Amino acid sequence: MNGWLRRVANWLSPPRRLRFTREGKYFIGLSFGVGFAAINTGNNLFYLLLGMMLSLIIASGVLSEFSLRSLHCVRDPPAQLYAQRLFLMGVALGNNKSQLASFSIEVEDMLGDRMLEKKCFFLKLPAGRTQKTAYRHSFTRRGRYHFSGFRVSTKFPFGLFRKSRFVECESHVLVFPEVQPVPQHVPTLSSFGGEGLTGPRARRGDFFGMREFRDGDDPRDVHWRTSARLGRQMVREFEEEAAERISIFLDNGLPGGVDCRDSAARDGLERVVSLAASLAVDCLERGYAVRLTTRGQSVPFITRPADAEILLTMLALLDPVDESVPFAAPPERALAPIFVVRRGARAPVHGRLVEA
Repeated sequence: MNGWLRRVANWLSPPRRLRFTREGKYFIGLSFGVGFAAINTGNNLFYLLLGMMLSLIIASGVLSEFSLRSLHCVRDPPAQLYAQRLFLMGVALGNNKSQLASFSIEVEDMLGDRMLEKKCFFLKLPAGRTQKTAYRHSFTRRGRYHFSGFRVSTKFPFGLFRKSRFVECESHVLVFPEVQPVPQHVPTLSSFGGEGLTGPRARRGDFFGMREFRDGDDPRDVHWRTSARLGRQMVREFEEEAAERISIFLDNGLPGGVDCRDSAARDGLERVVSLAASLAVDCLERGYAVRLTTRGQSVPFITRPADAEILLTMLALLDPVDESVPFAAPPERALAPIFVVRRGARAPVHGRLVEA
């Protein structure tokens, strides 16, 4: 019973925003003029015309209210987002009404308390149906973004005013750093020193681990004892003997750390993060094993391009620290470490230096 009363209360006092269109302002002004003329002259035709105009306003409010009721929105972001790269954000709008359709619905996404000004338009949404569309957008910077909901609005039926309501739909998206082709000023990978470690899987090399059998695998690699214990076929994986290791050190130190107010230094850090991400992805695609180390954090060696998301996630959430914070792992001279630093920043004692 309490739930029913709550629904009735929400229905009687729904949160709505009303904004008159340009045509609506003209119509309201004309209605006031007809009203004054009716009062001053006492002409029944003016009263009749005024009643008709007021009835249109009332009908517009009632019909627009029915169009906005019982609508729900769902956001469908792509699997991976990168800074400075356009993407399509999917939006699904559902009509939960059992009989009445909704007309002329505009959906705007909200990033926190700010409107994205990206509109999705639905001309007609039948009762009990869901329609999908998408809008284009791009984020200028990496990081985690919070979507709070949607603003659903309509000008149905006469376009006199725009009525809107807020539909909650909270979600978070993670935007990876900008990944571009490695610039020409960066030394070629063949000039980097390296040390044998894991790389693309092969028949020769040290034992790496176990995984499920896939089409095309050699039956000689099946480990029958483990397969019998787990109830599914498991095969051995081996490490290739000639793979290379690349160790990337990203200098995320800024004067004052997170409290640094030097915009040029912060922009330089963003370029450093983007360059390190581009270099790491490029190395993985070439078959190198990559380790990424920053001041305060370190990711162990990654060998498969499919695992690049681990590095990109770390870089997407990387915060600046004070320049006095040491690197999370010491550089190994045998790996010819690559230091990615801001232009003009303090250079490391050894290793290859790349300025962004």
